[in-house]
Amino acid sequence: MGGTSDAGPPRHPIPREWRRTPRDPPTGQVHPAARRLVPAQAYAWNGYDRASPTMAGLWFEQFEMNRVFEHELRRTLLESDNMWFSNATMNPAAIHIDAEYCKGTEFGKPLMNSIFTLGLVIGLSVQDTTLGTTIANLGMTDVKFSAPVFAGDTIHARTTVLDLRESKSRPNAGIVTFLHQGFNQRDIEIATCKRQALMLRKPA
Repeated sequence: MGGTSDAGPPRHPIPREWRRTPRDPPTGQVHPAARRLVPAQAYAWNGYDRASPTMAGLWFEQFEMNRVFEHELRRTLLESDNMWFSNATMNPAAIHIDAEYCKGTEFGKPLMNSIFTLGLVIGLSVQDTTLGTTIANLGMTDVKFSAPVFAGDTIHARTTVLDLRESKSRPNAGIVTFLHQGFNQRDIEIATCKRQALMLRKPA
């Protein structure tokens, strides 16, 4: 084995032909790998510059009423997800963390913490809709948990644009109302909610 050396950053996950520098002309393309990066990486690896930004999320003007997003990412739930989230949020409910207790319930095993489930359904939507282009969540309404969720279930999500309106107080932003729906591996709907997000407009 040779001497040590500075290995530098991890190997670039995006093929060379997709990489651009800020000086290159914008292509309007986003490599699939870039859609899973934090905004700062997505900017750098897609040639972001202020004059012609390429974003993983969409600007306010790019949303259309009734547009439906079928999100490609899925997530299989683990017992450790349930235990960690319940502990992190100080929720001692036995229905989530006590397998022996749950054997005597109608479910026979621990239920996933519903707030974790809701967060996951919304999180699965981010790469296609709001990554790098949202300012803040404004609120969630009409939250429903329509079927039980357990460790071992694999969740996928769908998002529909319900409403668009300009912000009265922020000329650089607009408000988008989303309907988020989560489904398990049998395509049974397990959770829904409506969410309002304050979205950036495309820079001039």
